[in-house]
Amino acid sequence: QVQLVESGGGLIQAGASLRLSCAASGRTATIYTMGWFRQAPGKEREFVAGVSRSGATTNYADSAKGRFTISRDNAKNTVYLQMNSLRPEDTTVYYCAASTRVRVGARSDEYDFWGQGTQVTVSS
Repeated sequence: QVQLVESGGGLIQAGASLRLSCAASGRTATIYTMGWFRQAPGKEREFVAGVSRSGATTNYADSAKGRFTISRDNAKNTVYLQMNSLRPEDTTVYYCAASTRVRVGARSDEYDFWGQGTQVTVSS
């Protein structure tokens, strides 16, 4: 099993930046891809970004391109999501996810392990 713990969420003003972190523990050697999703109340979980084990391959949702950057530090078993130019519509709960697959997928069913989520609130 793999455990994921997110941190870094909070309340910030529109236009500001925030960095989310997700620390993995347990059988981390089985993890290839890591990603971030978000889910607003009453809506489906939405892909934000994903990164391969080496960090060489990334995948972003259109809403994240140009504003968000995903990265990982394998020595620390941690993945990051740097979010810049945040907008009120980015307000929601952000989830870290880990996959045993090599493909940097954008579907939630391609990920095997999930964190508990961290709330990000962007005020206008």
